[in-house]
Amino acid sequence: MKCCAFLLYAVAFISGANCSRILMVHPFPAPSHHILGAALARGLVQAGHDVTMVSPYEDKNPSKNGTYRNVVLTGVVEAQQRMPLVDLFSLGNANPFISLIFLFYMCTEATRKTYEHPNVQKLINSNEKFDAVVIENFNVDALAGLAYRFNAPLVLLTTVGPSAMINGLVGNPSPPSYIPELPLKFSHDMTFYERVINWVFQLASTVVRSVYLYPKQNNLMKKYIPGAPELSSVIHNVSVVLLNAHESVNQAVPHVPNMINIGGFHINPPKELPEDLKDFMDNAKEGVVYFSMGSNIKPSNMSEENRKAILSALGRIKQKVLWKWDEDVLPGKPDNVMLSKWFPQQDILAHPNTKLFITHGGLLSTTETVYHGVPILVLPVFGDQKMNGVRVEMNGFGLTLPFSEITEEKLNDALGKLLNDPKYRNNAKWRSQLMHDRPVKPLDLAIYWIEFVIRHKGAPHLKVAGVDLPWYKYLLLDVITFVVLIVVSSLAILCVICKRVCCRTRSDKVKVKIN
Repeated sequence: MKCCAFLLYAVAFISGANCSRILMVHPFPAPSHHILGAALARGLVQAGHDVTMVSPYEDKNPSKNGTYRNVVLTGVVEAQQRMPLVDLFSLGNANPFISLIFLFYMCTEATRKTYEHPNVQKLINSNEKFDAVVIENFNVDALAGLAYRFNAPLVLLTTVGPSAMINGLVGNPSPPSYIPELPLKFSHDMTFYERVINWVFQLASTVVRSVYLYPKQNNLMKKYIPGAPELSSVIHNVSVVLLNAHESVNQAVPHVPNMINIGGFHINPPKELPEDLKDFMDNAKEGVVYFSMGSNIKPSNMSEENRKAILSALGRIKQKVLWKWDEDVLPGKPDNVMLSKWFPQQDILAHPNTKLFITHGGLLSTTETVYHGVPILVLPVFGDQKMNGVRVEMNGFGLTLPFSEITEEKLNDALGKLLNDPKYRNNAKWRSQLMHDRPVKPLDLAIYWIEFVIRHKGAPHLKVAGVDLPWYKYLLLDVITFVVLIVVSSLAILCVICKRVCCRTRSDKVKVKIN
């Protein structure tokens, strides 16, 4: 008994010694963003850490190993729900340059509302200590000031892979010759015209970020974090960036040492389906098609023309259909379609009878369908969905049809190919094998790197020197300018010499003729 008591005491002591206090900040009232933050928070708690989560949502069932505390941004979700509804379907053909400025404005407002919230102000003015601060990086750079306030290493979690939001903060290269910008629907194999557009967009994004977003974020940080230095010195002091990406889904691109791919970390082992749903899927002799447009898009906002085309196409297939629909009634619903305002998406994709996933092409949905090896039909609407659709098609495990281009004929053609040609399912299964074939589970990898940063006091040895260079040095513009000046000067001098020599030669010839 004494031996057992000693072992229990030793385990408790070791666990306590390894326990860290971690502050996580996920300010956006978007379920898809919260899913990622909550998954990481639960993993950290399960690993024995104490997590404080700042979020518009309250997690009522956190893990029990460590401790979990909600600092809820009360009223944020309710305020968003009171705002005039934006028809996201209308954003599909929006100018990406205008969309970029609108995005920066919305993210700046989210930053301000987070900082000024009474619960966050109470946290800032407390005497609490944290060993690490994890911020969701989505154009809310000023929130990195919380790492300065609590004198803790800064970890960034991105909802996407490497992008303009993060590359400049850690000195990661992003050649526009083969890495398309997020809002554009380009693949890595761009035409000359697409490379021009991509380069111009990258340049414009950098300029707008520098002259509009960063100054506003800098002012917000200094306003709410007393004594804070310039934003550039805080936001470039990133210890590790956790990327919601993986090569089985995303394009293979360069990563500096402190960028870590953890795509798929939010995916859980499949659970038993509810009885009615289980019966529906088990008894689907020809299989099931699952249709969901994600958590932000209201499918009932689609045009009547699109809705009729989709209903007609789905009604003609022999498979059963599960459609995530936000209203109680869908006029013209075929008999093979079951409606619900919510479905356990991961568990449905894990079911062996699921033959196809029709989706808007959000990164979480795309990652989940790859994880479970299910072919996909992408109907992109806005944001990164178009690029995700292009990658799906290039990688051969699905097709893409922009929502604005939907017709019954095009849908029938796409459904026929995806449901009858085995190459799509075979490619999806191969992509699934790639995602699963990793030495460490992605959630465990994320936890390891956060603990690594804490153990090594921010791990400054992972930073590349490029992050400390001004942009003109990073791009060698000073060197290029110097070389151009030398070449131009040399050519100018050579021209002057040649001109004088030629003039002198003519003069000598004239003198000879006169003589």
